[in-house]
Amino acid sequence: MRPILVVLTALAILSAPARAEIPRSQTQIALTFAPVARKAAPAVVNIYATRIVAERVSPFANDPFFSQFFDFGPAIPRVQNSLGSGVILRPDGIVVSNYHVVGGAEDIRIVLADRREFAGRVVLADEESDLAIIRLEDAHDLPALELADSDEAQVGDLVLAIGNPFGVGQTVTSGIVSGLARAGGGMNSGRGYFIQTDAAINPGNSGGALVDIQGRLLGINTSILTRSGGSNGIGFAIPSNLVAQYVAQAEAGATRFARPWAGIDVQPIDHALAEALGLPRPMGVLARQIHPQSPFAEAGIRPGDAILELNGRPVDAPQELDYRLAVLGPGADTIVTYWRDGGTNSARIHLAEAPDTGSQAMTLPPGTLLEGLTVAPLDPAAIQRLGLPQTATGVVVTDVTGRARRTRLQPGDVILSVNGNPIRSPQDLIAEAARDRPVWRFEFLRGRQRITLQVIDG
Repeated sequence: MRPILVVLTALAILSAPARAEIPRSQTQIALTFAPVARKAAPAVVNIYATRIVAERVSPFANDPFFSQFFDFGPAIPRVQNSLGSGVILRPDGIVVSNYHVVGGAEDIRIVLADRREFAGRVVLADEESDLAIIRLEDAHDLPALELADSDEAQVGDLVLAIGNPFGVGQTVTSGIVSGLARAGGGMNSGRGYFIQTDAAINPGNSGGALVDIQGRLLGINTSILTRSGGSNGIGFAIPSNLVAQYVAQAEAGATRFARPWAGIDVQPIDHALAEALGLPRPMGVLARQIHPQSPFAEAGIRPGDAILELNGRPVDAPQELDYRLAVLGPGADTIVTYWRDGGTNSARIHLAEAPDTGSQAMTLPPGTLLEGLTVAPLDPAAIQRLGLPQTATGVVVTDVTGRARRTRLQPGDVILSVNGNPIRSPQDLIAEAARDRPVWRFEFLRGRQRITLQVIDG
């Protein structure tokens, strides 16, 4: 009799009137994803963005050595169009997408699934996390997606990816959550913290929705791992819990994303390191360097400790630590669990943005090659912004005018030494500038590159 009951159950489901309901049983899920798609798809939009980019003719145009001898001319402006997707999260027109879709755009056009069109403007954008929040003009009563708790996602959960791949129109693909806590993902920067899925994601899907079986937003599709340019079944989505922090800050009026400052350099813990620390297995991250003003230092964490958890959530990679802090946001308190001397300990830390002493910038006086050069102390905010070690020293160039332009230094450069003498403060640089000389030798950081430059003053 059991086979007959199964057939009768299936016939009853098939004969039921079509309604936009979420599947409630495995049998319903096996039949169709249509109810989930009907619920989520109206809130996924197409984004058409236009930006003006400046292209340099020569690859040597920004090189500090060659630019001393050659004039490469002005950059040539060019119009660049991009196509991507976005997700409506508020009925009054809050849309989230990827930074690489709309970052720096001069004109943004949003097209809904029902063909309505809206102009949009970016209200908050962050290249590091590849997220952007867009406000639609004159929008109201729009379909919007509810945010899922991405920390509750499990490998094997069914998901749908919704977007506009290759500009063919809104497309829904299905798959599962195939990995969690993917640090680095397919991003060129090697940064970030992602949910991995085998649902097909292709160019144009960027900024689209990864939704769970309840039709809630689980993540924002952002990149794929591929050799051909097409989907190989390894795609990455930015978790919804991080998206929620971006939306909260945008709705509070922020124009830039505020991250809590860790003030700590960490490394993953492998088997050999776990054995040396006495850990039962490889877990957590090892604190290598800690800035004296770091909230971790104030909580008693010191180099050599292994940070295991934040608020009970595991931290097994540097990117995961950054992610956990970003989700909590500035102003939050959290419990850090760490390993020291063969046992676990816990401490409460208060999260805040990195201290910024940029107001202490100083301009060098006239009379030397450095006349018109403005520098600031290398404070925690600059260390975080420039991605420098916590023990880094030097001064940051904030402006270059007048005679100092001959040095070829640029805003953002970190001066380490002048003529072999270390520079640790603006006062050190002023004292060095007083020793006027015909030949100057600068050692500085530009991005992650260490540069030595000799300038003849004559």
